[in-house]
Amino acid sequence: MAKTTIKLLVSGGKASAGPPLGPSLAPMKLNIADVVAKINEMTKDFSGIDVPVEVIIDKDTKEFEIKIGSPPIASLIKKELKVEKLARAAWGTYTPKEGEKVVEFHEDISFDQVVKIAKSKEVALMTHIFKNAVKEVIGTCLSCGVTINGKNPKEILREINAGNFDDQLK
Repeated sequence: MAKTTIKLLVSGGKASAGPPLGPSLAPMKLNIADVVAKINEMTKDFSGIDVPVEVIIDKDTKEFEIKIGSPPIASLIKKELKVEKLARAAWGTYTPKEGEKVVEFHEDISFDQVVKIAKSKEVALMTHIFKNAVKEVIGTCLSCGVTINGKNPKEILREINAGNFDDQLK
């Protein structure tokens, strides 16, 4: 049983038979439409985000398996905020180069959105404690200049450590 793995980045829910997927699968003599449909079905929740995908093909039986990776936390935050870019540095720590225009960045995310992101990344973050997954998302918010419920992410971390959100983090 010889297996081949094809790794690629696909825009969530928008895989097509064109490059890079089609040309990679054509030599394997697979039904490309089936592979594309399966990838689109599995990545539909990541619409608008590039998602790492692995297509594992058994050359003998022509069967395939698809593994979907997890997009970066920052990409999921951008999706929740519906913005193109996040801040270049945390909380005004970016020093612009000479002649570069400074763009103020003020975005706020709700704690419920943070929990939603943590749930979607829980397996990829490899933590057995959900509270720690939420803290990782909050850390990314901190480094991207995003406030949570109008507060500095460090303040939210202190509140989590004090047990204020325990009912939401079960």
